[in-house]
Amino acid sequence: MAPRASWKGFLTVGALSCAVGLYAAASTSERISLHMVSRKSGHRLRRQYVDEETGQPVETDDQVRGYEVSKGEYVTIAPEEAAAVLPDNDKTISIDAFLPCDGIDTVYLDRPYFLAPVDEAAAEVFDLLRRGMAAQKVAALGEALLFRRVRKLLIRPAGEGGALLASTLSFDYEVRSAQEAFADVPDVKITAEMRELATHIIKTKAGTFDPDAYQDRYETALAELVRAKMEGKPLPKAAPRKEEKVVDLLAALRASAKAIGGSEKRTPAKAKATKKVTADKPAPARKSTRKAG
Repeated sequence: MAPRASWKGFLTVGALSCAVGLYAAASTSERISLHMVSRKSGHRLRRQYVDEETGQPVETDDQVRGYEVSKGEYVTIAPEEAAAVLPDNDKTISIDAFLPCDGIDTVYLDRPYFLAPVDEAAAEVFDLLRRGMAAQKVAALGEALLFRRVRKLLIRPAGEGGALLASTLSFDYEVRSAQEAFADVPDVKITAEMRELATHIIKTKAGTFDPDAYQDRYETALAELVRAKMEGKPLPKAAPRKEEKVVDLLAALRASAKAIGGSEKRTPAKAKATKKVTADKPAPARKSTRKAG
């Protein structure tokens, strides 16, 4: 079944325009879903909003969002009031500028979508833009009203299917400063031998990214647990963690270099396929066959 577009509108660059759709490039829908159920009855549980003071349930029509201005005091915002402050929803992704593909720090990338023409009439303009961007090795910076918010988009040529990859961008106030994370990291003295050993280890362990070679170990373990419970078999247990020991950094580097010395470049081993759970049994998530461009 063809995927449904999350959003449909127009991609515009100056006087050029074409009808496009955004399609989710990543999804968690194939993960095993666990629901909350009653331990006693086995029935599924439903969430319900209750007044924290009275403990009484609040019906949907009486629920409204609010901003807390002080402890226990809220300014309520009705849906129509929030909608009124949004720009006109013209269903357009307007391109502001073209920039090098590596011109934006990846920390700003949010959610990825495939951007594709929705009909044959739009395909010619769309392909012209895609080919031009690929030839110039540039990305497009655009803006659109998406899912009730004005979002910035970084649009890049994708290597599969002739599509463009559109990633929503986080705003500057949403991205934390690296200085905050590393403020308490002390300065350390690294010797020339340490650098040489580290460089040797990195070069020896060089590889390439192959998404097919990686396995969601938690999802696989969860599927095995569900299968064991359904079949009345002993429950699988995870291997105990090895105790981490504090070692001398130089000694650890020497030991690592010795262990892998002279070995060829390594690439991740292919993950072993797990048997699917048949019929009505839960199955582990299928691996995507898409490869990012």
